[in-house]
Amino acid sequence: MVRYPSFEKMVVTKTLRAATGWIELGLADEALFELQSLPFEHQTGRDALEVKLTAQMNCQSWNGASETARLLCLKAADEPEFFLRAAYCLHETGDTLAACNQLLRGPKTLFEMAIFHYNLACYLWTLGEATRARSHLKQAIEMDDSFLEAARTDRDLAGIGEM
Repeated sequence: MVRYPSFEKMVVTKTLRAATGWIELGLADEALFELQSLPFEHQTGRDALEVKLTAQMNCQSWNGASETARLLCLKAADEPEFFLRAAYCLHETGDTLAACNQLLRGPKTLFEMAIFHYNLACYLWTLGEATRARSHLKQAIEMDDSFLEAARTDRDLAGIGEM
């Protein structure tokens, strides 16, 4: 069969737009179904994986989402957002130690982000490492004071005390 790259690219683009539209409508399960129509070699492309991850997270399919995020971390090791999402998904599966390790394996630019310190504080607190958790929470709040309010209602930081 002769392949027509421009036509194939158009089909992939249309499918990704449709899947994104389903997500925007709050129908992430339909987005996942839409993505299955992509040719296999395009299902593992970065753009498709990004849409898939968003849909899986919206569906709270944490195991699948953690695997998709892990693939994105491998494809784009310099992209901090993928490491944040991978860690979050792992934490939601109940594997908080793996979440912590995944986050710490990310690019060094993560250390400059308040959300990195906040999420790490959540994971460390869950793991019973109170001193380190408080230190990272303090760093997050110093970088972005909106995390103070977030920490007050975050179930992962219950009992950490006033900062």
